[in-house]
Amino acid sequence: MQFNELLASRTAQAREYLTGAPIIQRALAGQIERDEYIAFLTQAFHHVRHTVPLLMAVGSRLPARLGWLRKEIIHYTEEEEGHEQWILNDIQAAGGNAAVAADSLPSSATDAMVAYAYDTATRRNPVGFFGMVFVLEGASVALACNAADRIQASLQLPSKAMTYLRSHGQLDQQHVQDLYSILNRFDEEQDRAAVGRCAQVMFRLYGNIFYELDRQPAVAGAWRAA
Repeated sequence: MQFNELLASRTAQAREYLTGAPIIQRALAGQIERDEYIAFLTQAFHHVRHTVPLLMAVGSRLPARLGWLRKEIIHYTEEEEGHEQWILNDIQAAGGNAAVAADSLPSSATDAMVAYAYDTATRRNPVGFFGMVFVLEGASVALACNAADRIQASLQLPSKAMTYLRSHGQLDQQHVQDLYSILNRFDEEQDRAAVGRCAQVMFRLYGNIFYELDRQPAVAGAWRAA
């Protein structure tokens, strides 16, 4: 069994926690509210803006034995640059206020996920970060492609309000294949264990963002950044 298949098998229960979030189920059924969509985008902005700095941190800490991974990280960094601006544009096009979203503080759940990502990249085995990539890009393919059309139709939004979901749903299909190629080159148990641990935790932490949105949909704009 390839490592990506083993990883999917071992994190199946954790993945169900994420996909079972009520707001995700409503989005897939076309029953999400505009404020909920904007709140989701706001939290996406707050974690996506850290993607490039996190990749750079991972690349700076790779051991010599994983030197081959630097080229892959450079590619990922180039692909991810500027995606947080896509999200702000979507917020504005959906009837929200991009400036307010950018000036807000992340929810506690988003803060926790980002903090764990930095902890993985800077204190633990840095390749564990690919466990987060496994969660976020896998979820993008599975959820974004299925949800985008339903959300747009139910909220009657213009296509320019769906850039993040649609682009990631399409881009990440190739990204997932690239990710599997990377994962399957990890042949040391310490690296596989680091990726597996991060993936398990990230399914929970990423899921918490959606559960928190359901409990406190207005939390994203409740506080302004200092």
